[in-house]
Amino acid sequence: LPADANAREASPGDTLWAPLRDAPLRAGLVMSVLVSAVIMATFVVGPFYLSRGLGLDPASMGLAMAVGPTVAAVTGVPAGYLTDHLGSQRLTLVGLSVMLCGALLLSQASGLGVYLAALIVLTAGYSLFQAANNTAVMSDIQATRRGTVSGLLNLSRNMGLIFGASALGAVFAHTTPDVSHAAPQAVAAGLHATFAMAAGLLLLAVLIAWRRAHSLASAKQTNVDKLKS
Repeated sequence: LPADANAREASPGDTLWAPLRDAPLRAGLVMSVLVSAVIMATFVVGPFYLSRGLGLDPASMGLAMAVGPTVAAVTGVPAGYLTDHLGSQRLTLVGLSVMLCGALLLSQASGLGVYLAALIVLTAGYSLFQAANNTAVMSDIQATRRGTVSGLLNLSRNMGLIFGASALGAVFAHTTPDVSHAAPQAVAAGLHATFAMAAGLLLLAVLIAWRRAHSLASAKQTNVDKLKS
C-alpha cells in the first residue's frame, strides 16, 4: 500500500513503468524470459525424446522427467547460500554458464545416461540463476515498488514458459515432422536442434548478465571516486 499522499496520487501506469526505467532491472527480466524458455523446452521436448527416441515406457519416462524437479528441490537452498556469500552478480553468471554447459550437452545427447546428466547440470544451473537473479533484481528496489517488481518477475517467467513452449517447440516440430511416427534418430535430431537453439538463448543471457555486472561495477567505482574527491 502507498506510504504517503503523494504515492496515492500516482497512477497505476506510473507504478508499473517507473521500475522499468532501470537498466539492471530490465536485464534481469529479459534473462528470466530466456532462461524460463529453455527450462520449458525440457518439459515439451523431453517426453518425445524419452518415449520415441529412447523407447522408454510411461513409468520410466515419468521417473526420468522427475530428475529435473528433484535436482531443483535439492539445490535450491545451497543456491541461496552461495548467492548470499558470493554475490548475486557473480552467481548469475555462474548459473547461466552451468546452464549453457547443460544445453550444449543436450544438443549432443545420445542415450539416457547422457540425457539425465545434462538435465542435472541444466537444472542445477537454473537453481543458481534463479536465486541470484531474483536477489539482484529485488535487492535495490524501493519498498513501495517491491510488489510491482515481484509481479514483473512472475510475468517474465510466464512469458518465458510460453515462448519456450511455442518457439522452441516449433523448432522441434520443424526438425522432427510427424513425431508420432518418426524414427528414433529423427527425434534425437530434433532434440539436438532444439537445445542448440536453447544454447544460443543462454549465450545471449550470459552476455546480458556480463554487461549488467560490468555496468554496475563501473557505476560503483564512479560513486567511490566521487566520494574520494
